[in-house]
Amino acid sequence: MKEITWFGRGGQGAFTASRILGAAAMTKGYKSIAFPSFGPERRGAPIRAFTKISAGPVTDRSVIEKSDYIIVLDDTLYDEKMPKLLKEGGRILINTLKPASFFKDERVLAKDISTIAVKHLKRPIVNIAILGLLIDLDKDIDLESVISAVNGYISPKIAEKNIDLLKEVIESLNNQTTEF
Repeated sequence: MKEITWFGRGGQGAFTASRILGAAAMTKGYKSIAFPSFGPERRGAPIRAFTKISAGPVTDRSVIEKSDYIIVLDDTLYDEKMPKLLKEGGRILINTLKPASFFKDERVLAKDISTIAVKHLKRPIVNIAILGLLIDLDKDIDLESVISAVNGYISPKIAEKNIDLLKEVIESLNNQTTEF
């Protein structure tokens, strides 16, 4: 089973992205479940969301303790203990202006997605775009499946902007000459 933990703030769309990732996996024939975990329901409060993806039924509905991927939408939520929450071979994907070397762990992939998001959405909403980092790393998730899921969950006008943003993130990864 592939397990992904999302860290974001209320209003950033971590749970929406978690559901979209699960739906994208389902278009590839996998089973999935997505669920949130949050305290006070207010914009800006830290939240976690979880996505579980499996070739068979997903029967474990508990909070993920060890993740294949940890996705951090807001770098202020990064904690130096996060690498301990990874399975062997796991990766941490962070939206940040800081270079990956700042995080002192080779499993961290750092990318400034907020700047690209502002160009497309006029706001630093990166929940869908950060899936570009995951698409780049994981053969089970691809652009077409994510686009299909985005179109199924988001209104057409917003979906189109997010898809353009996602494609630009992927293109920026493909054009990158040094490891991020």
